[in-house]
Amino acid sequence: MSFKIDKQTLTDLAVFGTGKSQSVYEIFNRTHTRGGARLLEEMFQYPLSDLDAIESRSKSIAYYLNSGMAFPFRGAIFDAMEFYLNNTDTRTQLMAQDNTLGRKVKNMMGSDTDYTWIHNGIMGCLEMLNTLADFFQSSTEATDPSVKKANEELKKLLDNEKWNWYRQEKGKKKVSYEQAVKYDRVFRFEERDKLFKMMYNIFLMDVYITVGKVSKERGFVFAKALPPEENVLKLTGVFHPFLKKPIGNTIHVDGRSNVIFLTGANMAGKSTFMKSFTIALFLAHVGFPVPAEAMEFSVRNGMFTTINLPDNLSMGYSHFYAEVLRVKKVAQQLCQTKNLVIVFDELFRGTNVKDAYDATLAVAEAFAEIPDCLFMISTHIIEVGQVLKERSKNIRFVYLPTRMEGSTPVYTYRLTEGITNDRHGMIIINNERIIEIINGEGGAQ
Repeated sequence: MSFKIDKQTLTDLAVFGTGKSQSVYEIFNRTHTRGGARLLEEMFQYPLSDLDAIESRSKSIAYYLNSGMAFPFRGAIFDAMEFYLNNTDTRTQLMAQDNTLGRKVKNMMGSDTDYTWIHNGIMGCLEMLNTLADFFQSSTEATDPSVKKANEELKKLLDNEKWNWYRQEKGKKKVSYEQAVKYDRVFRFEERDKLFKMMYNIFLMDVYITVGKVSKERGFVFAKALPPEENVLKLTGVFHPFLKKPIGNTIHVDGRSNVIFLTGANMAGKSTFMKSFTIALFLAHVGFPVPAEAMEFSVRNGMFTTINLPDNLSMGYSHFYAEVLRVKKVAQQLCQTKNLVIVFDELFRGTNVKDAYDATLAVAEAFAEIPDCLFMISTHIIEVGQVLKERSKNIRFVYLPTRMEGSTPVYTYRLTEGITNDRHGMIIINNERIIEIINGEGGAQ
């Protein structure tokens, strides 16, 4: 079973950016090859829900990180190779009888574009094979089982009698037309699939080396994956990876406290904490290091968040109705799949306070009856928390406090046990002199 995640959740977590905003993908997207970047994107699109697969990927990244290995290939050769190998039109295959005087003149003048891309592709293949051979000669045997298996496959593919002549071309900038005819037949038409298999393993190496390097630079750590039935999450010092000077927070939950009820004033940091929490869970299920001091987690089958839910005006949906439909979709997922993570930021903010109170209470109580999933709900309606404290025993109450210095609110961004009693909305309104401005007393600013 694959890890379930939808477009709304990917948007909430900013996994993939729009080009104008930061994204989690861009943090790691420093691969040396386009193929590595594609593979990285695929890993983000399809997180893992299998304990062994998560552990295997994490250990492979840790192996490359601890080895300090640099990516041994020139990234540019793979662009030439992919363009070359993806053109399998037999009409473009080099033939010995085509080596005419006219072709030689065009080649000397640099105008034989058809031959140029073929020659560049051939030289890229030769460089890849030679670089790989040099890499295996100079490196010790990998200790990680997955890396060792990939290297053994690469060695087997490299040891191919059909291209046992590649070593004699090491370091050369060009080959003769007669040699190119032979090499083109082998590379592009006879052994093409083997070259693609080699490239896949090299792209995987590129991703793992890059992820390890980025994680070391940013102070990310490897999370410890646990079986799903344990229903445990221990996050220590988790922080948002986009912030320059983040404040880490710690939260530990298990089956006896699988619903997190989060309160706090506006600007206290609730949404940032929820995003930090979910980004860490997402990266852990990709098998990547996470922005935290330490993490242990039971493997989940999926995650659905509602943090930045837009109106759907094109469908005629109000914000409240969009919220209702989102809760309905999540409820359907809960009926179909066990071990999910569900996160709602300010549930039912699009309706009146009375309906929001009743709906938030009803949904939170229903969530509390599903012990194999993990829930986080934030709200401004702190009265709901007081009722839930009396009715449900498996809800963890936490808040982000506000400290007043005179009439100025100061936010600690430090998670605290309990339910907030902060009500500073009117203080902020008064600080901005909004009523005076409306009454024409404050003047333009």
